[in-house]
Amino acid sequence: MELTIYTREGSDSGNKAELKDSIFGIEPHEVAVYEDVRRIQAHRRRGTASTKERGEVRGGGRKAHRQKGTGMARRGSIRSPLLKGGGTTFGPRPHKYRLNIPKKVRNLARRSAFSALMEKEGILITEDFTFRGPKTKKIKEILNALDLNLEEQKVLILTPGYDLDVYKSARNLQKVNVMEVEKANTYDVLNADVVLLQESALETLQNILEPETDETAA
Repeated sequence: MELTIYTREGSDSGNKAELKDSIFGIEPHEVAVYEDVRRIQAHRRRGTASTKERGEVRGGGRKAHRQKGTGMARRGSIRSPLLKGGGTTFGPRPHKYRLNIPKKVRNLARRSAFSALMEKEGILITEDFTFRGPKTKKIKEILNALDLNLEEQKVLILTPGYDLDVYKSARNLQKVNVMEVEKANTYDVLNADVVLLQESALETLQNILEPETDETAA
């Protein structure tokens, strides 16, 4: 399939970008997408929730009352989990929330995300652009020229490499996010209403998700 490549002024550059059907035209695999998003969100958890168990709560070293004759239960400590102020039984402890899925499944999930967005006509291709220093006004002009509503649409701009000036230019725009194309994961793509791919970033993306193989090699 082909898409028009736009200039930074929002006009047709006269060139077409060739998009691979194996990346932008597949049937979205819902299970792969679910597993990958679940993995991404799990890795974002800090895992620092912690409670004190019985042995960690301060106090309770002295026996609260005599063993027999009180008519009450035989409590060896006032820091029992059964009492107010006592320790917690099976409470949360710091640990890592990590899920691993095969690389092929992760790539399938990313291809599914791009294909789903392609069905909604949410992918745009532009010529490569950059700025000499942070220019929020300039990047707003580019997005407005492409008829993007920055108040309602979430826009993900994918660049071929790290571009500090473009990143800083969009930093003050609440619904605009700039990322290197190789770092954009399934969740980032699904969370955007429109993905704006720079021309060089498209080539990088297609090489990552479907690496070229040398079929002539013996």
